[in-house]
Amino acid sequence: MASLDEREVGMAPAPGSSSAAVGVGDPVAGVAAMQDEVNIRREGPESDLEEPPKKRAKVTEEESGKLEERLYSVLCCTVCRDLPKASVYQCTNGHLMCAGCFIHLLADARLKEEQATCPNCRCEISKNLCCRNLAVENAVSELPTECTFCLKQFPRSSLERHQKEECQDRVTQCKYKRIGCPWQGPYHELPAHEGECSHPTKTGTELMGILGEMDQNHRRDMQLYNSIFSLLCYEKIGFTEVQFRPYRTDDFITRLYYETSRFTVLNQTWVLKARVNDSERNPNLSCKRTLSFQLILKSKVNSALECSFLLLKGPYDDVRIKPVINHHSFSNDTNETEYVPLPISDSVECNKLLAAKNINLRLFIFQVQK
Repeated sequence: MASLDEREVGMAPAPGSSSAAVGVGDPVAGVAAMQDEVNIRREGPESDLEEPPKKRAKVTEEESGKLEERLYSVLCCTVCRDLPKASVYQCTNGHLMCAGCFIHLLADARLKEEQATCPNCRCEISKNLCCRNLAVENAVSELPTECTFCLKQFPRSSLERHQKEECQDRVTQCKYKRIGCPWQGPYHELPAHEGECSHPTKTGTELMGILGEMDQNHRRDMQLYNSIFSLLCYEKIGFTEVQFRPYRTDDFITRLYYETSRFTVLNQTWVLKARVNDSERNPNLSCKRTLSFQLILKSKVNSALECSFLLLKGPYDDVRIKPVINHHSFSNDTNETEYVPLPISDSVECNKLLAAKNINLRLFIFQVQK
């Protein structure tokens, strides 16, 4: 066996190692030096520790504008090619339609007795097959748009509030409009105008003429409500929910019409019928659409039955109907009224009714006592 001195000599470190400067026979100092070298290699150079974090590249105005243009083309309605202003519907393949175009497609299909289809992929669409796309609605509401008064950019979700309440250039009217001041102009000019307006200094005679016109308009508006209150005092009053179902005529060129099932009011049997645009040949080609209806007495009566009647919206519909009172004297010879307009506000409301599977309304009949 080799002696202890020979083993100590064999353990001497090789030249150039980190422990070369340590004296032979000092193993504790050699281990410490090796540990320091390992720690330095793990930590790496000081330049790596002091490297600053990378910053995100700023998006230029030009790139932002291009992004907005791309979003406009992606989120627009496939029918009118404009950004939706309210609800957004999509077909089963994901093509987007604004609420107005969606209802219009369903109404056109009802008039032509066809199945409504998506104009992009021709898949079937209906209120049951299509659903709203809330993600697109929220994305569209955040896209910038221009105020029509001050020409500044605002998110679409806040534009309406800005134009009605906040914009200093919005068109407004003088607070003395009720006594005849015709001025209108930008909001920021309103205080200066009201300070110079001559209408507060009008004489009593001039004001009485203006107030007379206002009273006349008010009386005309109140006449309908007074008539309804008078009808509510009648002894015999009946009402019911009616449901118009779509049908087709047997003519060579079929026409759409609506009819209710028979119902009983005031112990008499009745039927309601309705038609589109007074049964014109191609109502689907017309931009203006109207509905008219008639009330038919199916029972036999011994004497004339004088009645007032009106249609109102049903309890579960959102169609806007302005009530109009109609009168007719029913007998066995005159058991049908003339077709009278259904008092809806515009063609948009008419399309809502045509797009629905059925039209649900409420009928009131007041029997005039002799």
